[in-house]
Amino acid sequence: MPNVTRIGGVFFRCPDPAATAAWYRAHLGVPDQGFDGASLGAEGHEAVWAPFADDTEYFGPSQQQFMVNLVTADLDGLLASLRADGVSVVDEVHESEYGRFGWAVDCDGRRLELWQPPAHLPSSG
Repeated sequence: MPNVTRIGGVFFRCPDPAATAAWYRAHLGVPDQGFDGASLGAEGHEAVWAPFADDTEYFGPSQQQFMVNLVTADLDGLLASLRADGVSVVDEVHESEYGRFGWAVDCDGRRLELWQPPAHLPSSG
């Protein structure tokens, strides 16, 4: 069965993403990387930390306060396995220069993001 290999990111809602990013930068040294978030960790194995606006639709049709991005080497296989297990899976897969993204809903109704990085980025670590 395909599985996840690491956390790719933690995304959370807040009233003012820029102000939140500035607070974390000033008090915890989280770097400013130009998107109100940061990539933290060892090169090639970073996890993204990113505040999102309270009204974001990126977390799906819910009011959940955070979403975790989990890395997999086989997005299609993992989505198929989840569907076979009766897990709610979003039918859409998004592809970009950052890789391939899919979404599922856990047993408590939280949307989670599954990410298969492009071939030049490691998926394990």
